[in-house]
Amino acid sequence: MKLGKYFNLEEFTNSHFAKRLSIVNRPDFESFQNLKSLVKNILDPVREHFQKPLIISSGYRSLQLNRLIGSLDKSQHVKGQAADFHISGIGHYEVIDWIQNHLEFDQLILEFHEQFKPESGWIHISYVKKKEGDKKNRQEAFMFDGKKYSDLII
Repeated sequence: MKLGKYFNLEEFTNSHFAKRLSIVNRPDFESFQNLKSLVKNILDPVREHFQKPLIISSGYRSLQLNRLIGSLDKSQHVKGQAADFHISGIGHYEVIDWIQNHLEFDQLILEFHEQFKPESGWIHISYVKKKEGDKKNRQEAFMFDGKKYSDLII
């Protein structure tokens, strides 16, 4: 099932962990709509700009799957508002810089990145679909090394 120009639902729900444990990892209607919004407003434009596929390492997670991998219940992955990805052959700072300068996002986190290794770790991006009267997305950018968050400086 297509979510946008370049992405399908399977890319966001595929989980070897969920399959091994027979966990159903399918979004409800609201989460599905959030995924479509994430793709339309963030991921399709990134794919279009860099002209290379985005490899989604984590997209939608059911609450059960999210808990089993040790993530918080409030994770935006559970709501279909977030994805972790990388683009082979393009350093994360280049991607992050483009996103910060061209797109509205909620959170942009460079996770588990090692200095002097441009493609190490991954990029977490989230987008909150706005309803009438809602404020804009937060435009928060951080680094996370597994222990603490720090400002993302490019």
